[in-house]
Amino acid sequence: MKHEHEVSANGSTTLTVFLSYDRDDERTARMLVDALEREGLSIWWDGLIDAGVAYADRIQEALSQADVVVVLWSESSARSHWVRDEAAFGRDHNCLVPVSIDGAKPPLGFRQIQSIALDNWQGAADSGQVEQLCRSIRALAGTPARTPIAAVTRGPLVSRRTALVGAGSVGAAAALGGAGFYWLSGGDPAKAARIAVLPFENLSGDPAQDYFSDGLAEELRATLSQAEQLEVAAQTSSESFRDAKMTARAMAHALNVSYLIEGSVRRSPDAIRVSARIVNGRTGFDKWSGTFNRKASDALAVQSDIAASVTDALVAGLNRDRPSTRIGGTRNAQAFDAFLLGTAAYRQAAGKATDLEALKQFDRAVAIDRAYAAAYAARSRTLTVIANNYADSAGIPALYHRAISAARSAIQLAPQLAEGYSALGFVLFNGELDAKGASAPYQRSFELGYGNAEILSAYANFAGRTGRFDDGRKAIARAQSLDRLNPSVFRNAGYLEYSARDFSAAEGQFRTALSMNPKSSNVHAALGDIAFLRGDFNSARTHFAQEVDRASRLRGLAIVDMKTGQTNLAEGSYAGLIKEGGDTVHYQQAQVLAQWGRKDQSLTQLERALALRDAGLVRLRNDPLLDPLRTDERFVRLEQAIGFA
Repeated sequence: MKHEHEVSANGSTTLTVFLSYDRDDERTARMLVDALEREGLSIWWDGLIDAGVAYADRIQEALSQADVVVVLWSESSARSHWVRDEAAFGRDHNCLVPVSIDGAKPPLGFRQIQSIALDNWQGAADSGQVEQLCRSIRALAGTPARTPIAAVTRGPLVSRRTALVGAGSVGAAAALGGAGFYWLSGGDPAKAARIAVLPFENLSGDPAQDYFSDGLAEELRATLSQAEQLEVAAQTSSESFRDAKMTARAMAHALNVSYLIEGSVRRSPDAIRVSARIVNGRTGFDKWSGTFNRKASDALAVQSDIAASVTDALVAGLNRDRPSTRIGGTRNAQAFDAFLLGTAAYRQAAGKATDLEALKQFDRAVAIDRAYAAAYAARSRTLTVIANNYADSAGIPALYHRAISAARSAIQLAPQLAEGYSALGFVLFNGELDAKGASAPYQRSFELGYGNAEILSAYANFAGRTGRFDDGRKAIARAQSLDRLNPSVFRNAGYLEYSARDFSAAEGQFRTALSMNPKSSNVHAALGDIAFLRGDFNSARTHFAQEVDRASRLRGLAIVDMKTGQTNLAEGSYAGLIKEGGDTVHYQQAQVLAQWGRKDQSLTQLERALALRDAGLVRLRNDPLLDPLRTDERFVRLEQAIGFA
């Protein structure tokens, strides 16, 4: 939140209030904005967003800069994920003022703060209820009452509920029931310090060395996340500030962390110099800084030294073991370098070439160091991706076998390495289509990887596919708290809720993902499916037409056009799907045929998909588009074959 109040022309300070409400309560929200502004408060609400401005960025900025968050609780807003997210932001930053406008109780997790009753208020600016609300706002912000100012003229109220923007995700950690973010303020030292490791700057003068500075920062994240006293923001969210022109305090607010770790790397053939510092996100001042000079062959020592120094600086005096080396890591500098090169290539996700390059580097890493468990886990996941996306049917089994072997090697070498179990679960479920066999390793990855957003998100995806919705929600909420700016995490949350048939919740998560990345694949298709299942065929077609993944787009159009009687268009899209995808789209064909009422043909496509180990079948158990088939014996046998029964 802001730490320096704005100063008005007459020298008095002006508090900024963020108003959170549901669109069903628009009339009350408008009246309250008028009343509060007459009391001298500056109200931020979504009607202030100009056309063409990015909603997510503007709302996130407004939340981070507000002094107080006022939430209008009602029967409808209590069901709104967006209102709850914004309320969680206020609660977690100790600046929440809840208001009850219809007598409804706030949802669980928000009842510990007394609400101000406004259920019989008729809009009078000089009422005792408004006075009580203003006193609460000013008391929480620590400022005295002031002379009212004239209300400003505003345009029409534009609801962000209609826009369904992603900034509501800032409070996603609320779903953890209080286990989310907080600011270190000299309180209980046993609580975890929230930190973010920003991308390290490459000062070597050679862009080809970016992989090393990026990799060093990511390995530092992995090492620090092993400490129970630290909660470390994930890579994707942290790297969103690579080129940001923002103050340290603004970045800390956006990431909702207490401290930022910044660094730079200067690497030459003979030496490496790393400078790092811890910045207090509340004050903007350094808490610790250090410079490490090592031989080029001692890069691993630098990473370990920084990890130990950071842990000591943040959690000194706890008398607990500090993590200075990565679980499943290596002591060989050449193996470490190959691992960083492989990680950089894998994260590019630019297609077959980069994935094959990643595999080449991970192979090199384990060839140099046969005990490098983290490299074996990365090798396993890469092999599974290559098998699922690029291999022909004849080559897939061998790739899956190699992936399973690599994952088991990782687990054997480092039984506490969460990545090894996650990789094994991934190949067994998405490769071998063995839901039963994947259950134990996925569960173990969740237990060991509670500080790793990628592992948590993968587990949540598995839990949703297999019907463990409550477990999945716990995992994805934790992943969102660690990786709050990563659209793929919110996309996975959407898939989870879609599988659970909570379409409203799923829609909210998908919209959040789109607000972060408008080109996020398969999200428009998912929103199209939701609209179709609700009977809103025009909206469904609009979403399908915007889908960036061609197979998903054609599949959706084939379904909705047939439903609306446009047979020729539907059959044309279906023919295009087959032409485009060949043997890789049997599952999508089955979805189309099931919705067309051609059950036998749909089941035949699913059986072909099973014979080819089509990874799309992981959706079989909870896919609403296949509901017409569920009572058929052939479908039941398919579920049994995958281990769902």
